[in-house]
Amino acid sequence: MPPKKTVAEHVETQAVFRREQLEPALAEAAAGRRDVYFVDAAHFVRGAFLCCVWCAARLFIRGASGRQRHNVLGAWNAITRQPIRISNTTRVSSDTMTELLAKIAAGMTRPVTLVLDNARYQHCRQVKEEAARHGIQLLFLPSYSPNLNLIERVWKFTKSKALRGRHHKDFQVFQQAIDDCLDRTATDHADKMKSLMTLSFQSFDEASFLAA
Repeated sequence: MPPKKTVAEHVETQAVFRREQLEPALAEAAAGRRDVYFVDAAHFVRGAFLCCVWCAARLFIRGASGRQRHNVLGAWNAITRQPIRISNTTRVSSDTMTELLAKIAAGMTRPVTLVLDNARYQHCRQVKEEAARHGIQLLFLPSYSPNLNLIERVWKFTKSKALRGRHHKDFQVFQQAIDDCLDRTATDHADKMKSLMTLSFQSFDEASFLAA
């Protein structure tokens, strides 16, 4: 099957989206006229998060089965750097997304835009109708554009800070480590978030798309 778009077309689509939709929304947010949230789900599986560890003797640590997941559906405010999230241990669905929309709508004081990918549970009729009921705009990213979703950096930071190179004795401790890290993004990790969560987005040319 031939691809729906060529590499050059993907590059152009992403550039047009940034210029005509994402950047104008962020400009309104910076001016205090709109709230822009970047939305995505992370599925933290309890298992081994390896790193380089040096020790005098070989150690064996019992690992988890990898069947327990802590799912987090989050929304990251692009300007205030405040997260809103819904967590569960089952799955992320349209119902989870509807719950997140209600939580965001409860604190609305001005127009809200959600920047999100095209996951089926986000792109379904139920979610679109619920967003319209709350007066929330859904701004769907082009395909293959995780570089434009700011919250992806939060998930990477959380894995590095709370999970990599650490052993959690049970699933409850595993969940707590993740939640504690996310809870402290505006306090203990505020300086790191300020430098990490800037509104500078990586752009791709045709060569970098081919290398990805």
